[in-house]
Amino acid sequence: MNYLKLTEKKEEIDHYRPFPLTLMRNLEDWFCVELTYTSNAIEGNTLTRQETALVIEKGLTVGGKTLKEHLEATNHAEAFGWILTLIENKSLSLTEEDILYIHSLILKGIDEANAGSYRNVSVRISGSRVVLPNSYKVPELMTEFSTWLQMAKNIHPVERAAEAHYRLVTIHPFIDGNGRTARLLMNLLLMRAGYPPAIIRKRDRLAYITSLESAQLGGSKEDYLKLISKAVDRSLDIYLKALRREENDINLEKEEGIFLKIGDLAKQSNETVSTLRHWTKEGLLEVSEKTPSGYQLYRPEMLEQIQKIKLLKKERFTLYEIKNKLIK
Repeated sequence: MNYLKLTEKKEEIDHYRPFPLTLMRNLEDWFCVELTYTSNAIEGNTLTRQETALVIEKGLTVGGKTLKEHLEATNHAEAFGWILTLIENKSLSLTEEDILYIHSLILKGIDEANAGSYRNVSVRISGSRVVLPNSYKVPELMTEFSTWLQMAKNIHPVERAAEAHYRLVTIHPFIDGNGRTARLLMNLLLMRAGYPPAIIRKRDRLAYITSLESAQLGGSKEDYLKLISKAVDRSLDIYLKALRREENDINLEKEEGIFLKIGDLAKQSNETVSTLRHWTKEGLLEVSEKTPSGYQLYRPEMLEQIQKIKLLKKERFTLYEIKNKLIK
């Protein structure tokens, strides 16, 4: 596999570091929903993307869906949040305990007896010809896997993350939750290396499972590695698009003079954003520019306009009357 294109895109992303905090949070929130939806959908969860967002962002329940499906969504979101905390300290080695903890979050409230524990029974993958290791071999295989994880430093980060995912699902150390745990581990490794998470889309489910099984039965890993690489590439493009747009917003503000975003205008005028939006809609405030990503920009003169509006409101003029007075 040639990872040159991925490396070049990652290096372009590095030029934008440190990322704007608001942008970073927006991306993390988006990836949390998307990864939760797709990873669970691959395993048969029937929550839609929109329903997944409602469950994990608003804490709402969706009619007609099982408690297990709701827990799968909230658990995955919590596990993703936890792996984000591991990204900061890259000097800490990932351990078996970390993998077990990810798994414990995935099965929390669903199967407490097996959450965070290796299986002690034989398992098979439904519809697959792959023969999985006997349960008594799992602890030893996981120790070997953990050792490999610490030693595998001289391969491309994307290949290392994909290989870690492949090795973990091939050991299949848990009764349930192997795929979700392996995908979270893969994305933890990617993010620690400065890459965005890889989203395996619902539409790619068959190709994903088939490529894994083919490699597990002794075939080439080429199709599997290509699928993961394409997933990383799509995520790199999402980051680059967002970062370039943010840079364009900043450049526009510099080129066109000192503009204020509505949040800045609200802070400096001691008014709420919703009030300023309403006054803008009513024609009392003038938007000077719009950034490529849709932010409304105001000239500093609008601060004086706001003070005039506030004074006129104190005199109990209606917004319609205030607008006419401002025009005059």
